Amino acid sequence: MPAGPPADDRTLRVLGTGDLAGLEISLADVVDVVEQAYRALADGTSANPRKLTVKPEDGHSVSYAMLGRDGVREVVAVKTSYKHGLDRSRDEQHYYTTLTLYDDVTGLPVALMDCGRVGSLRTPAVSALLARELAAPGSRSALVIGTGTQGRLALPFLLTTLPDLDRLMVYGTHPDGIAAVRERLRHHFPDREPEVVEDARAAAADADVVVATAGRHTPAAVEAADLKPGALSVLVGHGIAPSTLHEADRVIATSEAQMKVTGTDMAGADGGFPPVDAEFPQVLAGRAEGRRSAGERVFAYNSGLVVTDIALGHRFAQLAVAQGLGTRVPLWQ
Repeated sequence: MPAGPPADDRTLRVLGTGDLAGLEISLADVVDVVEQAYRALADGTSANPRKLTVKPEDGHSVSYAMLGRDGVREVVAVKTSYKHGLDRSRDEQHYYTTLTLYDDVTGLPVALMDCGRVGSLRTPAVSALLARELAAPGSRSALVIGTGTQGRLALPFLLTTLPDLDRLMVYGTHPDGIAAVRERLRHHFPDREPEVVEDARAAAADADVVVATAGRHTPAAVEAADLKPGALSVLVGHGIAPSTLHEADRVIATSEAQMKVTGTDMAGADGGFPPVDAEFPQVLAGRAEGRRSAGERVFAYNSGLVVTDIALGHRFAQLAVAQGLGTRVPLWQ
């Protein structure tokens, strides 16, 4: 193992996409790291302030800034996210996201990293945890809407937390995306094959769990009336209509405040939202009820909290340091 940096080293380790791509971590480990981050937040040892948002009037781009502290790892971090070209096709869009980590014990920087892989793992892991805690008992079928970054690992993560799922459906409009969903599922579960559906609303009627990860231009718009009794709908991106929220028997959000910032397209005609019955960190910690009965239609909003990025990003930084990866930059020298 390469020698580590000096104890007082203030240089910044920069970890690019290529540095992080080869780091091995299992889906179960990702779920465990994310779950620990939520439990620490519920316990009050971590902090996750509301994110800041900047968006021009014409809506062609959106930017977020998120600050947080992981009380278990004693790490402070700032995440930034910038997406340009929201009025264009997916291939024409630009997206950049970074995570900067600082050790709150030593006061030294840990790393500046591309946060793309962290987000691509963290978000479907959260959806899988939501499904584990909120899906009706005996759930056997799942529908994933969207085949982009978040959709491609949704089914493998769902099988990690709900191994009894025996019908795996996917709806998408991009052949390359559908091929990627198939490849990712076979990679993690070689004996499983997704069922590609052409009508998302019809498929939703047969799904115990619906995870909507599609981009804003998706033609899919599953309505509350399309869902079977007891269904869980999880919103990550787009693909389900506002009625699934407003007509739900129970509403769970990773953060109610963030839902009102990033979920404005789900607002009612008056611009309002129904009250959130419980926030997910409290459900995980056993301090709030999730599902109350098998027949409830439950809506879950997965906005992604920066404490989960911090926890998973720090784990990747540890793996990268152990392998001597990254470029050290004397930014403050």
